Amino acid sequence: MGTGCVAYQGARGAFSYEACLALRPWDEPTGYQTFAEAIGAVASGECACGLIPVENTIVGLLPEPNRLIEEHGLKIVAEAWRPMRQMLMAVPGAKLADLKTVESHPVALKQCAQNIAALGLTAVEAFDTAGAAAAVAAAGDISRAALGPAVAAELYDLRILRNDMQDSADNRTRFVVLER
Repeated sequence: MGTGCVAYQGARGAFSYEACLALRPWDEPTGYQTFAEAIGAVASGECACGLIPVENTIVGLLPEPNRLIEEHGLKIVAEAWRPMRQMLMAVPGAKLADLKTVESHPVALKQCAQNIAALGLTAVEAFDTAGAAAAVAAAGDISRAALGPAVAAELYDLRILRNDMQDSADNRTRFVVLER
């Protein structure tokens, strides 16, 4: 890996992965399961930089990544606000009426809390939006859905049952580029 990689938290297809492709197309996106692992990869020099979400217009400041950035003494060298359009996705053949649960990162679930409640779904926390999509796809269960970006539905062969599940049309997340 080394200098040509950009560390992010999540699985391939997560919002952070999507942000890496858009904002750092010359770097290889390298996913880590936790913020601690992704930020640690930058601090150790394993990756030249990281692209980490630190704030959301609905949820506010994200405590964990902000604390870890400060603890590691990393420099914020750039930032960008990106729209967060949450898609409700499920396995092929599933219908809205079949769904019982929706899985995603806790922040994504908070961004969609009103719409999740309106559909009568039970929220289930996962480590990542794309990780939830992968788990739903692997299970093949028509009662399970995931929330995440459209790219996750494409990558894991899921069908989008509802666009724009976020409770606010102005749902955006601020991502920062970190270096040692």
